[in-house]
Amino acid sequence: FPRAKVDKLVHYGRHFGRTVRTFCDTIVLVHQGVTREEQMSRNGISIEELGEGERRKHQMFRTLLQLCPHLHERIFRMKRTDDDLTYVADKLKKGISDARSNDLKTLKSAIIDWITPQGGVLTPSLLRSSKMGRGFHHPVTGKLLCPTDYDWTDPSVQTRLRSGELAVSGLQWPLFLWAGSKCNEDDLWDGFMKSRLLLQAYKHIFTSPSSVEGDCKSNRSGNAGIHGMTAVTAPSLVYVATLVRFSLSDAGSWSRNDTHTDSNRFYNSLLSFLERDEEQNFVADLLKWWDK
Repeated sequence: FPRAKVDKLVHYGRHFGRTVRTFCDTIVLVHQGVTREEQMSRNGISIEELGEGERRKHQMFRTLLQLCPHLHERIFRMKRTDDDLTYVADKLKKGISDARSNDLKTLKSAIIDWITPQGGVLTPSLLRSSKMGRGFHHPVTGKLLCPTDYDWTDPSVQTRLRSGELAVSGLQWPLFLWAGSKCNEDDLWDGFMKSRLLLQAYKHIFTSPSSVEGDCKSNRSGNAGIHGMTAVTAPSLVYVATLVRFSLSDAGSWSRNDTHTDSNRFYNSLLSFLERDEEQNFVADLLKWWDK
């Protein structure tokens, strides 16, 4: 099919990565999604009749179709080939990757401004252009990144985190996810996903960098406005949290299989939690708070 200089699919891929799935094998998503949709159509099967795992995957595929105008015609047309599907998947993958790279590039410097005390200075100072000295090597970024099951106020914990003796995996959630960086062990949802840092980063990515200084939580302009996004989604919150976590760390370059920050596992564990059936009442309240 016609292939423009920059295919619109790259544009939609950016939004898909930010709001639906950033760690996603687009080849599998597109090829399996098309095959499954055609089989369901032939056999008269509804999405509700699929097993839980298949249903989730197919829901993601259908979300992709809703997000990309005219994609349905492109991938379900009579003379479509496997190469056509791979082309679609590659363009979506490029969009996902481009959005993440761009967001990380701007967050790297902006986050230093946000963690600097108002009217004060960051001690010791950190460069906006470099990741050196961040992570557990700095008292401010270290506290924000400290997992809830470690006590940052204990100097020996800080030393062991800096040396790597205490390992941190993506399954351990950092304090910056909670308002005031305080996790209530008796009530996980108390302030969860409501930190000032998350709010600043979300506005930076979805509204516009300049909106961070204002009081308005609107998400109707910038990247959100471009794609007609009028409500916050759980995956978009997890996307922002994952990028904030990486930006606070001393890791130099982003990699899907990076074991230093374990971003893939962090993203998936947080998203899996927010997608649990038993958490949906809390998630609905959380999204309502974000949409205010």
